[in-house]
Amino acid sequence: MKKVNVALVGATGMVGRTFIKVLEERNFPIDKVYMFSSAKSAGTVVKFAGQDIVVEELNEKSFDDKNIQIALFSAGGSISAKYAPIAASKGIVVVDNSSQWRMDPGVPLVVPEVNPEAVKNHKGIIANPNCSTIQAMVPLKPLHDKYGLKRVVYSTYQAVSGSGVRGVKDLEDGIQGKPNTFYPHPIAFNCLPHIDVFEENGYTKEEMKMVNETKKILDDYDIKVTATTVRVPVRGAHSESINLEFNKPFELEDIFNTLKNTEGIVVVDNPTNNEYPLAIDAEGHDEVYVGRIRRDFSVDNGVNLWVVADNIRKGAATNAVQIAELLLKYDLV
Repeated sequence: MKKVNVALVGATGMVGRTFIKVLEERNFPIDKVYMFSSAKSAGTVVKFAGQDIVVEELNEKSFDDKNIQIALFSAGGSISAKYAPIAASKGIVVVDNSSQWRMDPGVPLVVPEVNPEAVKNHKGIIANPNCSTIQAMVPLKPLHDKYGLKRVVYSTYQAVSGSGVRGVKDLEDGIQGKPNTFYPHPIAFNCLPHIDVFEENGYTKEEMKMVNETKKILDDYDIKVTATTVRVPVRGAHSESINLEFNKPFELEDIFNTLKNTEGIVVVDNPTNNEYPLAIDAEGHDEVYVGRIRRDFSVDNGVNLWVVADNIRKGAATNAVQIAELLLKYDLV
């Protein structure tokens, strides 16, 4: 692969620092890297590939005269709304981790194992899906291709790292008996059926992200999707119970074989030995772990899955870097 110049926006945040780690681990072909953040973090020195990089304050001229080809954004929706179009206007391809552009009909929403060709339709901005949606899409895509998804029911158990450092702090403080300062209720020894804001229909924004993003990524708006998302006292890695109803009948053995032969999936399903995907095992890895695979006897063509993945890596940073790799693979930068 040719070497490119890369910008990291939000470089000092939880996902931004994971961008750095993943880029190094995957030997992404970088010639020069630029790091940007808010004024508060500007001046911070961050190591990348053995070099000390000084983080710059993001402004309207940050992308001028730097010959940047790819920018990875993870600094929140308002920052992406303002600065992603500026970067794109300079010929930079933006891979954005916020929710700002995901449902824009002109912006591809990409999970590389699922719809890699979608990157070819970009107009300067590509959206990284929601973390809980990304890990679900990896097993759902091959099953949808074989049997046709009729209905999807998501129940998620999401780690506090999905809220960033403030969520992690609330959990750590709560374990020590200190009051919560970020979540509306204590998260330690508790579960909160409340992720993001509530909408008029009674669902949270997080739940509606999963509903809408599933249909866009799979390019099938006839699938019936519902979701309940829950914050749990786990530091890293999201867990999901996913109930699927197909249009076609299936053999359970074929479900196992399909998932075992899908890129990016590790099947862990041996209940006799108490072996099934665990958040504590998925943390720090890029694979999506699937287990508790069993037929749903309450419907004609139903199956239950338990899906676990590191929400900061595959659910954010790694997926974004994989998208950047696709841009190089297809010679789009």
